[in-house]
Amino acid sequence: MEFTTDIFKQFDKKWALLTAGTEKAFNTMTVSWGGMGTIWGMPVVTVYVRESRYTHGFMDDNEYFTLSFYPEQYRKELGVLGSKSGRDIDKMNASGLTAVKAGESMSFAEAEMTIVCRKVFVQRLAKENLPADIVSRFYGDSDWHDMYIGEVVDIIRK
Repeated sequence: MEFTTDIFKQFDKKWALLTAGTEKAFNTMTVSWGGMGTIWGMPVVTVYVRESRYTHGFMDDNEYFTLSFYPEQYRKELGVLGSKSGRDIDKMNASGLTAVKAGESMSFAEAEMTIVCRKVFVQRLAKENLPADIVSRFYGDSDWHDMYIGEVVDIIRK
């Protein structure tokens, strides 16, 4: 697999969709925190999901997840997926994006690229391991992120 990108721009400026589940039941959310690299001799993606997010349960209950990236023209649709909860509405239909199977998980036909990952590690970020300014800025409500590391098993490009 070959992959070249400005990863800082991809996550922070363009956003991405994190999707977990199967054709029968899945959820997606926008993410702007994440990383890519290697660990344990494998290419990996690292993403962070708050326990309060509906997608969190799908991440815990499924072995695979996807991270997908979109052209700027889909910014509005990504905004819907990032501001509404799948607990409350059918946000897949509300977004107007077309859900498609991607490996053992789901993605969307409009994606420029989808990275299919097999979950290999999960851990809650621990308050005692973080600087006080990070805790006060991001975790005043104690809604902690879990860190998920997924082995990259496929990259699907349009």
